[in-house]
Amino acid sequence: MKKILIMGLPGVGKTTLAKHLAAMLGAVHLNADEIRKEIHKDLGFSIEDRIEHSRRMGVLCDIVSRSNNYVIADFVCPTYETRKAFGDCFLILVDRKTCRNYPDTSAIFELPHIVDLIVAEGGSPTLWAEIAAKIILSKQNHYDI
Repeated sequence: MKKILIMGLPGVGKTTLAKHLAAMLGAVHLNADEIRKEIHKDLGFSIEDRIEHSRRMGVLCDIVSRSNNYVIADFVCPTYETRKAFGDCFLILVDRKTCRNYPDTSAIFELPHIVDLIVAEGGSPTLWAEIAAKIILSKQNHYDI
């Protein structure tokens, strides 16, 4: 799986982790805040718009991954429906105390039932990126056999 989603509440370190992991994997990094600001300007934060934003992020990642590159998207992706719209991926949940409070996002946030890696309190972004890269590469090697 070349498509990676780093998700979690606002301010938990998703983007920082994504930057470290992208450098380790030679991956393309798509930050949803940048995409929303530059490309998805037509979308707000209703649940319907969040689902559409996730769908579009997933499509962008699918297109990039066709070139056999890893691609990392980092964004809240707060509900089951938004994650379903994003599509199949290696899923990393950053489950730390938030640094920013967005009550509307927190109110709808649903923890995923199945994840590939949970980033908990403690440890540097570099350490967590190393752990994630090791798991991702070992799974990729398994698929290549």
